[in-house]
Amino acid sequence: MRGSSKGKNSSYIKCLKCRECKREYQLMPMHICEVCFGPLEVDYDYEKIKISKANFRSRKPNMWRYREFLPVEGEVLPYDVGFTPLFRAKNLEKYLGMSEIWIKNDGVNFPTLSFKDRVVAIAVKKAKDFGFNAVACASTGNLANSVASIARIYGVKAFIFIPYDLEPTKVLASSIYGAEVIGIKGSYDEVNRLCAEISEKYKIAFVNINIRPFYSEGSKTYGFEIAEQLGFRLPDHVVVPMAGGSLITKIWKAFKEFEMKGLLKEVYTRLHGAQPEGCAPIADAVKKGLTIFTPVKNPKTIAKSLAIGNPPDGYYAVKVIKESGGYAETPSDTEIIEAIKILAEKEGIFTETAGGVTFGAFLRLLESGKISKKESVLIALTGNGLKTQEALAEHVPPIKVIHPTIESFEDIYKDKLEQFK
Repeated sequence: MRGSSKGKNSSYIKCLKCRECKREYQLMPMHICEVCFGPLEVDYDYEKIKISKANFRSRKPNMWRYREFLPVEGEVLPYDVGFTPLFRAKNLEKYLGMSEIWIKNDGVNFPTLSFKDRVVAIAVKKAKDFGFNAVACASTGNLANSVASIARIYGVKAFIFIPYDLEPTKVLASSIYGAEVIGIKGSYDEVNRLCAEISEKYKIAFVNINIRPFYSEGSKTYGFEIAEQLGFRLPDHVVVPMAGGSLITKIWKAFKEFEMKGLLKEVYTRLHGAQPEGCAPIADAVKKGLTIFTPVKNPKTIAKSLAIGNPPDGYYAVKVIKESGGYAETPSDTEIIEAIKILAEKEGIFTETAGGVTFGAFLRLLESGKISKKESVLIALTGNGLKTQEALAEHVPPIKVIHPTIESFEDIYKDKLEQFK
């Protein structure tokens, strides 16, 4: 076991382990195996974890209720991150003729309205444990917002690196916290390469680079909540957005960990990935039956939060989709916008473009027969529509402007008002 740890080990965490060669490392800020260059992930002593369904009943409704399965110890963020709403979408069931649709909505997560708050809450905590005074990230938007906010809660400096042409609302939502926001004239992959260079030279904790093994474990809480909120059962299908590919792999890991500890009887769920047509390296590999994806050099999509041409967990995302018996779909920009509007009109949810990709992919899977109308499905929504309003601006009707008289009101609705008398 190599390296040294500046943080105190949790009683349930064994080490960092390479996903490929299984070489073990002590807990420290690193993410790549020194031998085979495979990615590292947190490994736990599962035999020591003693947990039952009853244990959760007395715990607060936040992601820390699963701390036995998380790489944290001691004091954590003193706010209720996670445990976001999961509800039955009965209007959509009626509209689509389906028997069972569930929506898990991280678009109302704390503090920045996206699932990234889960991973960043752990990453910034670990950065402090390791003695860092500054945190940073390469981001397509939601991660930037979350790092900027949670860094302030923990009292550390934040550097945010983004493609310079992100949606203005996401840029503003990072800048307001006083973070150092740096726009890069290039794609996300170029931003990420620059951040990797900086992390090698300066003592800055990049949450999705040198702290990535710890950061990515936060995504498991999304999967844990699905299982618990459904009464410790799973739907037949879960449709998940894919950018870097980590979320879908960690939802699967969460299901398997609950199965291992007897909290789930059996994991039969099929996981389906969703990527926009203009940047779909993982989904394209799944569709072609390949195990290795081809990076996308110039992503072109309104779903900028998913526009990662060379996803770091792409290989493992493909692997999980195949292992679960799932598939992947790639809606166009037009389909993404239509999907956002359907969700808003039928269920009152305003999701961001990534949510439009996920719901649009679900509609394709339903149409192709990959998902049957008789089966149950959960749609994973990961961000709030208030962050990507620019993409919808030209696709909603203009407001009606009238004079402040009842005659003006009656004039524009004269053919429709009889039903309200």
